[in-house]
Amino acid sequence: MHSLAERGVPLEERPKANLSGLSDWDAARIFLEVVRCGSFRSAAERLSLSINAVRRRIDDFERQTGTTLFTRDVHGTHLTDEGALVVSAVERMEAAAFDVLRTSDSTVNALSGEVRVAVTEGLGTFWLAPRLVEFQQAYPNILVDLHCAMRSADVSRHEADVAIHLARPSTLDVKLVRLGRMHLMFWASRQYIEKHGAPRSAAELIRHRLVLQFADQIAAKESFESFFPGVAERDLLVMKTNVSSANYWAVANGAGIGVFPSYAIALGGKLIPLEVELNRPLDIWLSYHPGSGRIPRVRHMIDWLIEAFNPVRFPWFKEEFVHPHEFKDSYMGEPLTQLFGGFSTEEQR
Repeated sequence: MHSLAERGVPLEERPKANLSGLSDWDAARIFLEVVRCGSFRSAAERLSLSINAVRRRIDDFERQTGTTLFTRDVHGTHLTDEGALVVSAVERMEAAAFDVLRTSDSTVNALSGEVRVAVTEGLGTFWLAPRLVEFQQAYPNILVDLHCAMRSADVSRHEADVAIHLARPSTLDVKLVRLGRMHLMFWASRQYIEKHGAPRSAAELIRHRLVLQFADQIAAKESFESFFPGVAERDLLVMKTNVSSANYWAVANGAGIGVFPSYAIALGGKLIPLEVELNRPLDIWLSYHPGSGRIPRVRHMIDWLIEAFNPVRFPWFKEEFVHPHEFKDSYMGEPLTQLFGGFSTEEQR
């Protein structure tokens, strides 16, 4: 069976869904998520709902619109011609809803209310959270909702007011600011080195014990294979975690060798950088919706975040790699352990 588009039926002559009686925006939002994710299962995972709950809401939405939006078969879910028309209409509704929210936000007290900041888990835990007291002291009436997660937030869909990413977002119609660059290295604790020695090359590294973070399984697998081509995970890894903080403290307590940013020397766990070359810089990006950027409290947060990653002040975010042993000469601010909120282990030794 050919679609209406394939049969050459003009757009204006195709059946139109009835959105005049639409009363359930949440069902429309779930419909958009299914379209964008490409399947009921992926949408359910992203929305933290069961597949059956997503299917029920789509059934409700089809009853409200008076048309069939998807066809289902063994090969998956397919959008109908009528469903494609509904997508365009619902996306316009979504954009209008966001504009209403932003307009409402801009009319209230400019320097009060909530700002939602989404950031990768490691940067949020070790870098931003300990320093947000500066922002709170400057703007005591602004509530900061700091969401730390490995999944990147989409500010164009109002998932956050401001988001920080370790890869350039591909979303259109958002403002982007390149904050700086993160440089990754291999690290080990002193007790690990005393027991197993310190590798000085990639060839020596594969004879050691590794602890790695595997948040995104596909990306982590590809990253591991690029580090250690031809080596099986089971022959090298002694521990995997999905959380940066657990990964860090496992390595800091001697579980194995780990990969962390160059600023890990200041986190309090007394890690030692290994002289094994790892050229894996990651650009740090900030994104925000143009409308959100005009809201004063969000604008103040954006400006503060840009300064929080200023490579001139913080050499570990510079374009070029600065070795951790050089931080004391190039960084003139407050003590690093205090800056990162680390806990000194000196008394425990």
